[in-house]
Amino acid sequence: MATAPNTHAPLAERLRPRTLGEVIGQQHLLGEGMALRLAFESGQPHSCILWGPPGVGKTTIARLMADSFDAQFITISAVLGGVKDIREAVEQAQAARDGLHPQ
Repeated sequence: MATAPNTHAPLAERLRPRTLGEVIGQQHLLGEGMALRLAFESGQPHSCILWGPPGVGKTTIARLMADSFDAQFITISAVLGGVKDIREAVEQAQAARDGLHPQ
């Protein structure tokens, strides 16, 4: 479960939903019987691409998925990140996969 937000974190981060029940909108993904809702309820994640404009909940849903499925979550900014950041994230993911406690 996510910890309490840092009081020095940006407002958007402090207000980010911490549970699936706190997410507003995205019913086409999270409504009863929809793909991501079923993945959360079954405990079996699947591959997906979350695409859309800023502020619609992509990162929030991805973080909730990582928490729910006990997976590693690595943040890379599409604006600030580059090939080096992606390579490092892949290396971290491979290390986690091959380590003592794969995630």
